[in-house]
Amino acid sequence: MSGAMIFIQEDLKINDTQLQILTGILNLCAVVGSAAAGRTSDWIGRRYTIVIACLIFLVGAILMGYAPSYAFLMAGRCISGVGVGFAIMIAPVYSAEISSPRHRGRLSSLPELCISIGILLGYISNYVFAKLPLKLGWRMMLGVAGVPALALSFGIFKMPESPRWLVMQGRLGEAKKVLVQVSNTAEEAEFRLGEIKLTAGIDESCTDDIVKVPKKIGDDGVWKELLLRPSPPVRRLLFTAICLHIFQHITGIEAVVLYSPRIFKKAGVTSKNKLLLATVGVGLTKTLFILVAIFYLDKVGRRRLILTSTAGMIIALAGLGIGLTMADHSKEQLLWALILSIVATYAYVAAFSIGLGPITWVYNSELFPLKLRALGASIGAGVNRLMNAAISMSFISIYKAITIGGSFFMFAGIAVVAWLFFFFFLPETKGKSLEEIEMFFARGSNSRKIEDVEIQPIKKDDLSG
Repeated sequence: MSGAMIFIQEDLKINDTQLQILTGILNLCAVVGSAAAGRTSDWIGRRYTIVIACLIFLVGAILMGYAPSYAFLMAGRCISGVGVGFAIMIAPVYSAEISSPRHRGRLSSLPELCISIGILLGYISNYVFAKLPLKLGWRMMLGVAGVPALALSFGIFKMPESPRWLVMQGRLGEAKKVLVQVSNTAEEAEFRLGEIKLTAGIDESCTDDIVKVPKKIGDDGVWKELLLRPSPPVRRLLFTAICLHIFQHITGIEAVVLYSPRIFKKAGVTSKNKLLLATVGVGLTKTLFILVAIFYLDKVGRRRLILTSTAGMIIALAGLGIGLTMADHSKEQLLWALILSIVATYAYVAAFSIGLGPITWVYNSELFPLKLRALGASIGAGVNRLMNAAISMSFISIYKAITIGGSFFMFAGIAVVAWLFFFFFLPETKGKSLEEIEMFFARGSNSRKIEDVEIQPIKKDDLSG
């Protein structure tokens, strides 16, 4: 969208306020998708929820590619947003539930990698389609997004259903078959199945293929247990997850990814082709450093990476604030300010991508107990999209009010608060099963590191108010 904005504004003759709304409305509508995805995935399964996400997004992409007017384009963005909300909630949950503790961090961060690859391909396609006539170019930039959605809607049928969802439905035989497929050994599959059965309230020694699920795992009372009358452990989980999603966005990532052409223009880059090439560098940096994060997530750990990432973001945001402030107040182009702004932008994207970007989604899929996971992840994704929309729809107004350099100093200050929150509230979850993490929070530990936890059947009052 960042590259297409240049041409949409020129073609449809819209002002900055309309452009902000157009940019952010997708994420505002994604809140609706995220809210619906949690319950939907509990009803029909994780796989079919992904299919629904793809089909909704495909319809939105087609509408955007055809859009003859601003109103029509807004409708396409809204529909696409609902699809994005579905996808951004269910993808990390599916990855976490199907993976083993050893590789869960790496697999749970794959959705963020795929998003980054999509952003990079979007930047590249923007550069290519910019050479087309004005009325066709930006429509191709937006409409081509339907191609991967169509491919995934068919490809997902080659993937197995989540074994944890199958257990929640009492389909133990199918869950065991899936675990055998995705585990290294039959013994590992049996062990993982036993852990899941215990957290689901099913006797570990049960060998039936189909069982009746205890009522406490059903839909009744899930909303009450998570939001209306949460126990102290659940309240702590929800607070941590929501704050993670808030900090992911109010530290400025939307300002950089969506409005990078404006940042580079303020720094001194004037040619449209050069602006689009500079944004390709943003996408390439984001993708490369998320690959680094995926490699180290299960080696270094979530906590160390997110603290290092946030510290790097603070330094880069301060540098970007200095570079843009000097460029903005100078009557002639300052080469050093231009270089500092570009380097700081890439450094910020790199720092974000090795930690806060992917790890937010890893934690979001790990923290909640089994019966609350879909709804909890849905709430987290909804908050994530809401904050995304808030920054997307207000950044131009913010930088006009306090200058573009001042806006990045503001983001740097918020990042300092984020670092302190992560230091005091986030535990290390590397190498722990989802069931061990659940036991850790259920027992109310104040440690920042989850030590070896003995998995025992959950008592009725462990996670209920």
